[in-house]
Amino acid sequence: MTTRRALIKAAAILGLPRFAFAQKRPIRIGFVSPQTGALAPFGEADRFIIEQMNKLFAADKKTEIKVLQKDSQSSPNRAGEVANDLILKEKVDLVLVSSTPETANPVCDACELNEVPCISTVVPWQPWFFGRNGDPGKGFEWTYHFFWGLEDVIGNFLAGWKSVTTNKKVGGLFPNDGDGNAWGDKERGFPKPLQAEGFTLIDPGRFQNMNNDFSAQIAAFKQVADIVTGVVIPPDAKTFLTQARQQGYRPKVVTLGKALLFPGAIEALGELGEGLSTEVWWSPSHPFKSSLTGQSARQLAESYESASGRQWTQPIGFAHALFEVAVDSLHRARDPHDKKQLRDAVAATNLSTVVGPVKWGGGGPFKNVSKTPLVLGQWVKGKKHRYELVIVSNHAAPEIPVAGKLKLIS
Repeated sequence: MTTRRALIKAAAILGLPRFAFAQKRPIRIGFVSPQTGALAPFGEADRFIIEQMNKLFAADKKTEIKVLQKDSQSSPNRAGEVANDLILKEKVDLVLVSSTPETANPVCDACELNEVPCISTVVPWQPWFFGRNGDPGKGFEWTYHFFWGLEDVIGNFLAGWKSVTTNKKVGGLFPNDGDGNAWGDKERGFPKPLQAEGFTLIDPGRFQNMNNDFSAQIAAFKQVADIVTGVVIPPDAKTFLTQARQQGYRPKVVTLGKALLFPGAIEALGELGEGLSTEVWWSPSHPFKSSLTGQSARQLAESYESASGRQWTQPIGFAHALFEVAVDSLHRARDPHDKKQLRDAVAATNLSTVVGPVKWGGGGPFKNVSKTPLVLGQWVKGKKHRYELVIVSNHAAPEIPVAGKLKLIS
C-alpha cells in the first residue's frame, strides 16, 4: 500500500503547485460521480483516490486545496443539481466529473452555462459531445473531455470477433439512454462499421434501463445470433444473461460495454461470468505512470487492492488521471481563482498520465476532446481472484501488451 510517507515524498520530488501570489482562499475542486444507484460501480474507487489526493495536498503547506465530493445518485437530474450546488453555493474553482453521459453531461452543461472550467472522463466522446449538441465548428468553451470514442470500441470488438469462428450475426442490446442511443445510432454507432466488415446486426429496438424482461430480445437473437453486444448497466446484463440461459439461448461470444467492466458485477453472475468480454480502458498492464505520484498503473492498482481489500477496477486510473490533469492545470495557471486563466490552462494541457497522454487541441477529433487508448479484454478464471480480466486484443494500442486470445464461451 502506498503510505503517507511515500506520498509526501512523491509530492516533494514531483512538485505540487506552489503559486507565486498571496492566496486569497483555498482552491476548491468539485468532484461528481455516481456513488449510489445503478451506476455506483463506476464510482467504487473514488473515495480511495480522493483520500490519496488529500494526503498529497496536505504535504503542500503553501497551497491549500480542498476536494468537495458529490454523489450524482446515478440520476441526470441529481447530477445537474449537485453541479449547481458546487458552482453557486460552494464557489468551486474547478469541476471534475466522471462516468457515463447521465452523470457527465448535465454537470458539463452546468459548468458551460455558468462559465466554470470542467474536466470530464469515462464517457465515449460521441455521447459526450453530440449528446450535448456540440457544434464541431465551435466546440465548447469551458468543458474539456478525455476518453476514447465509439470508433475505438467498435474496432476493438470487431478485432476480437474476427479472431474466432462465428456466423457473424450480432444481437444488439442498446437501451434508451445516452450511451445506448449513441452506440445504436445508424450513422455514428455500430450498424455501418459492422455491415462494412461483413457482420449483420440484429437490433430489436430501445428498452428502458432496469428492464426486468428481455424475452423479446432473446427471441430475436435465439437461433440467429452467435454474438451479443451492446452497452447496458450491470443489473440489466445480469437479467439478460440469466434469462437467456433459462430460455436456452447460449451465444458463443458476449461482448458488452459498461456492464462487464467491474469485478463485482462479474462475480455476481457466478458461472455466467466466465468468458464474457468487454472494452478495457485501463489495467495494471497499461505502460503508463502517474505524473503526481510516480506510480505505475500496476502500483496504483496494487495500492487500491491493499487499501480496500477489493480487486482493482478500471475507473481507478481515470479518477486518478482527473486529478493529474487538474493539478497540472492549477500549476500552470497564474491565478487559479481566475476562471478564464484556469480554463486556458486546462485547454493547453499536454500531460503524460497514468491512463496515457492527455492533450487538447491536437489529441482528438475536436478541440475539447483528447482520446485515450483502448483494448479488448475477456474474463477468465483467475489465480488471485475468481475471475480476472485478460487483455486479448491490442490492435488499436500495441503499446499495451496482450496476455491471451479471445476464446468462445464454452
